[in-house]
Amino acid sequence: MRIIVKLLMAIAALSASGTMVSCKDVIIGSEELPAAAQSFLEDYFPGNLVSYAKKDREFAKTSYEVVLRDGTEVEFDAKGQWDNVDCKKSAVPAALIPTSVADYVQTNFPDQLIVKIDREPYGHEIELLSGLELKFGKKGDLINIDD
Repeated sequence: MRIIVKLLMAIAALSASGTMVSCKDVIIGSEELPAAAQSFLEDYFPGNLVSYAKKDREFAKTSYEVVLRDGTEVEFDAKGQWDNVDCKKSAVPAALIPTSVADYVQTNFPDQLIVKIDREPYGHEIELLSGLELKFGKKGDLINIDD
């Protein structure tokens, strides 16, 4: 019991001194998103209203998550550049998909929609409506397929 009390006192002392960094998620209005994120939503999802927007703070990193009324989820970095678009059961806007990735999917999976796209340091990861995940390098070369 003494150990728990000492541990709690140490945590309280660190918190009071500002040494600990807290994570904070805050619901915000869509007008509080960075300008680039607002433009992105207007350009690629016109008329699809924001259900809610959330500002995520983890340590020194800030990001934003937006959920649209149709269930689409979009994640943005601190500057408002998209990082991840998940349209669930509908197609990701074609303009977001690199040409080489779109061509590969059209050739090899012609009856499948790309429902999710994620920017990664190595390139892009996409998910097809079937649940199949494809990873592509920066030059559009297929790296991995995961079902």
